[in-house]
Amino acid sequence: MMRVVLPVHLRTLARAADEVQLAVCAPVTLRSVLDALEAQYPVLRGAIRDHVSLQRRPFVRFFASQQDLSHESPDALLPDTVATGAEPLLIVGAMAGG
Repeated sequence: MMRVVLPVHLRTLARAADEVQLAVCAPVTLRSVLDALEAQYPVLRGAIRDHVSLQRRPFVRFFASQQDLSHESPDALLPDTVATGAEPLLIVGAMAGG
């Protein structure tokens, strides 16, 4: 089982715990994880990535194994430590301002 940590606004929207567990079939990519997350929590469709283009929303970031994966290809394999559930995938709401 994979572990995904959600930011508070997505937790509230999904009525989920701060960390959710997902069954993701291999290969474990960001796309497959987001597909599984949206299947388990349909209310999150469109909140993390665009409905049509499936591109990441501008103020959403992905981190795993101390790496920013936000600009990686959605089909790139996630680190083994994340795929096996040893470490979580972090979905973070980015901050902006002046």
